[in-house]
Amino acid sequence: MRSYEASSMIEADPATIWGVLTDVSKWPDWDSGIERVEGTAAPGKTLKVFPKVNPGRAFSLKVTEFTPARSMRWTGGMPLGLFKGMRTFSLSPQSGGTTKFTMREEFSGPLLPLIWRSMPDLGPSFDQFANGLKQRAENAR
Repeated sequence: MRSYEASSMIEADPATIWGVLTDVSKWPDWDSGIERVEGTAAPGKTLKVFPKVNPGRAFSLKVTEFTPARSMRWTGGMPLGLFKGMRTFSLSPQSGGTTKFTMREEFSGPLLPLIWRSMPDLGPSFDQFANGLKQRAENAR
C-alpha cells in the first residue's frame, strides 16, 4: 500500500468546514488544482473529479462513508480490485475552537507497483487542497 496525506489546523468549527468541503461544485473557486467536480457529496453518490494535472480526464469515485461534520470517504479504481484508491477526509475538533482537517489517500491492488511509477507526486496538490480549505472555511465564519 502507498499513500499521501495532508492536514491543516483550521480556525472554524467542523460544521462550517463540512459545508465548504461538501460543496464540491465550488472546489475550483479555492483549489486551483481542480478543474471541476460533477455530482453531489452524499452517501452512496458517485462523483467525477477533473484534476488539472490530467486535463480532460475524470476520476469516478463513490462516496462510501459519510458522517456529517466528521468524515467522508471516496473510493475508486479498477475492476476486480486490480488498483484501488481510497480518499478519506476527516475533521477533528480541537481546543480553542479550531478543527484539525486531514485528507489521506491510500492506494492498493496488484497493479499498484506499475501504476505508482507513472503517477505524479500528489503531495503538493494535497497540501494545496488543505491550505485552500483552511482559507475558505476561515473566511466563511
